[in-house]
Amino acid sequence: MKHDFEKLKNELQKLSITITDTMEQQFSDYYDILLEWNQMMNLTAITEFDEVVEKHFLDSVILGAYMDLGQEIAVMDMGTGAGFPGIPLKIVYPNLQMTLADSLNKRVKFLNAVIEGLDLKGITAVHGRAEDLAHMDLYREKYALCVSRAVANLASLSEYCLPFVEVGGVFVSYKSGEVERESAEAKKAVRLLGGKIRSIEKFGLPDTDYQRSFVMVDKESRTPKKYPRKAGTPTRQPLH
Repeated sequence: MKHDFEKLKNELQKLSITITDTMEQQFSDYYDILLEWNQMMNLTAITEFDEVVEKHFLDSVILGAYMDLGQEIAVMDMGTGAGFPGIPLKIVYPNLQMTLADSLNKRVKFLNAVIEGLDLKGITAVHGRAEDLAHMDLYREKYALCVSRAVANLASLSEYCLPFVEVGGVFVSYKSGEVERESAEAKKAVRLLGGKIRSIEKFGLPDTDYQRSFVMVDKESRTPKKYPRKAGTPTRQPLH
């Protein structure tokens, strides 16, 4: 089914991000696959077309207005869930070498169905927890960029994500609008993990009162080998 992506195109155009007809078709197919699978498993509570476009697709891709994503860099999307922000970023920036990681195998099956259905290349879905994957040589400190829209405290998220980022790379946490206090409280943990909070970039989603932030964390030194700690610990006992 053909969907109307005029709004997405217009909003991205304002940010100097252009989407082609092929990308439009991929977003359309992604939406259809998402709805189909969502009937069998809980992938997203947001299913209405305009809302998915705004709160999932646009929200995922806006990062391109704050970072140069036109290069061929390795990106890890940790705790990707239904593929956000990784798949929309991959659609708009096909040069990105994308790894999608999720701890639920059935979500990984869904992600593989999307990758196949959209004929995406240079993208892999991996089943595993951050606490395990981050201790594997294949993934540890191998990414120029790690992104996450996962819902977790910034100190916990940093412990999950910074071990994947190479020195000189960046971790970007997608957050709601109010994030100053959380960032201040996470500062010490971030430093312990080899990172430094560079900035908080705030934006609003068009035609909504939905306020969002990107917390940009630079990786300045290697993460000590003991992090992340064993399964569940970063969430239960955030570093501080």
